[in-house]
Amino acid sequence: MISISALKKMLSRQDGREQLQTPKHEEANFCLQYRNLDIGYLSLYDGKWHFEYTDDFRRQKDVRLLIDFPHIDKCYESEVLWPFFAIRIPGMGQPAVQRVIREEKLDKHNEAQLLKRFGKMTIANPYILTPISQE
Repeated sequence: MISISALKKMLSRQDGREQLQTPKHEEANFCLQYRNLDIGYLSLYDGKWHFEYTDDFRRQKDVRLLIDFPHIDKCYESEVLWPFFAIRIPGMGQPAVQRVIREEKLDKHNEAQLLKRFGKMTIANPYILTPISQE
């Protein structure tokens, strides 16, 4: 069985994402949605990513569980951002991405910053990932 970190390295090797890092001293919170349903919450704290389904998602029966998160009542934790979310960060070799990173003074190695900036939508799935402000 391939580990998440090994899979992530294989997927990112050719597009510049292999240098991405989970920030150790930063917090981030996101809500994953499908249509009008909040599916789950992705958060980063203490250098680890966490994912948990919402109560609304647990009560409904129409939308299936995400393949990376097969247990509805589990709070998942990882030091590596799961591929389901990592694919939302575009390849660093793209000139438009490089320009945005430069103009907005983003850290090109910081997964949380890049996920906040680029992660809302992906062609890979219909879910919307929205940053939750931390005020």
